[in-house]
Amino acid sequence: MARIVMKFGGTSVADLNRIHNVARHVKREVDAGHEIAVVVSAMSGKTNELVGWVENMPKVAGSNAPFYDAREYDAVVASGEQVTSGLLAIALQSMGINARSWQGWQLPIKTDNAHGAARILDIEGADIIRRMGEGQVAVVAGFQGLGPDNRLATLGRGGSDTSAVAIAAAVKADRCDIYTDVDGVYTTDPRIEPKARRLKKVAFEEMLEMASLGAKVLQVRSVELAMVHKVRTFVRSSFEDPDAPGMGDLLNPPGTLICDEDEIVEQEVVTGIAYAKDEAQISLRRLADRPGVSAAIFGPLAEAHINVDMIVQNISEDGSKTDMTFTVPSGDVNKALKVLSDNKEKIGYDVAQSESGLVKVSVIGIGMRSHAGVAASAFRALADKGINIKAITTSEIKISILIDGPYAELAVRTLHSAYGLDKS
Repeated sequence: MARIVMKFGGTSVADLNRIHNVARHVKREVDAGHEIAVVVSAMSGKTNELVGWVENMPKVAGSNAPFYDAREYDAVVASGEQVTSGLLAIALQSMGINARSWQGWQLPIKTDNAHGAARILDIEGADIIRRMGEGQVAVVAGFQGLGPDNRLATLGRGGSDTSAVAIAAAVKADRCDIYTDVDGVYTTDPRIEPKARRLKKVAFEEMLEMASLGAKVLQVRSVELAMVHKVRTFVRSSFEDPDAPGMGDLLNPPGTLICDEDEIVEQEVVTGIAYAKDEAQISLRRLADRPGVSAAIFGPLAEAHINVDMIVQNISEDGSKTDMTFTVPSGDVNKALKVLSDNKEKIGYDVAQSESGLVKVSVIGIGMRSHAGVAASAFRALADKGINIKAITTSEIKISILIDGPYAELAVRTLHSAYGLDKS
């Protein structure tokens, strides 16, 4: 017998038939004698609809200002998960399974006061552990918790993944199964490279890089939590037959295991290729090379909540001037340029230049720590295809390369092949 947390995303619970299918997955684990908690998202598209209602209400009320109380935003938007948890509990009860829905505030999942983007501070798991021990399936509404103001608080987009991993850590689950519309983590996006392979195991650090660099399988915060608390996490498909052979395998269910790297016996040099579209590059020319100039640039950008990624600095031969180049999401480029313009005198740059429509392609693998020449292989492969590199950043297990947008798919396929990821 094991204690398992099962999480189902919006596409998995998109309608009543799919909720019934989810119930069959849960029943399989219950029939095997396991203690089960289930975390659910809102039905596909429902959260966007609810957010739209909130954002449009001021306009309906005659106000031009897009203002709304973040606490009431949470009250509205969190209702999607409440509906799903109740419907799944009803479906399970109709199958003769003892099940009960839980809202985030009932556990409670305690959060900070950042309504709309709250962070989990603590989970009191004693009551839910007791219920699970009595054979009751806990169906928990994801994405939500209880703030210090005693009001419901939501965790931001993708928060149900975070809820599931946090609950798994709190109840000391043997594993956390994240059910989605794909059957695992692949070496790259199969829509771009049909030869992409499903990975059997991925280290937490690798998955964290993949999630932050464009892979949409798991939310970044959930991977961070899993890594900190060492929660073994399986990415699985909810669309496979719940009763197919092997689906109930306790130790190695079908899918991809996200785990500590100590569990991975043979580490590949490169695990996968990720990409992120809609990147923009901003270059500040002829800055004075003096202490504090970086803080003068990136401090105001941070205060404006603009996420800066790749940073490259080029110092002139005499050391008196420097160029600073960095990337931001394309949607933030105009906002970033305004912030820089407002602080031009303090920063002291000559001219600001920008370019949108770029793509960041990243090579990821914990095996890179002990192998030389990984970067050289990437540069050589891209050069052979005539792909120009605009910027490069590296870490211990990652190489990120900025290129023109039209070359994105060619670059992904080229690098995937260069590292032998297309070979079974």
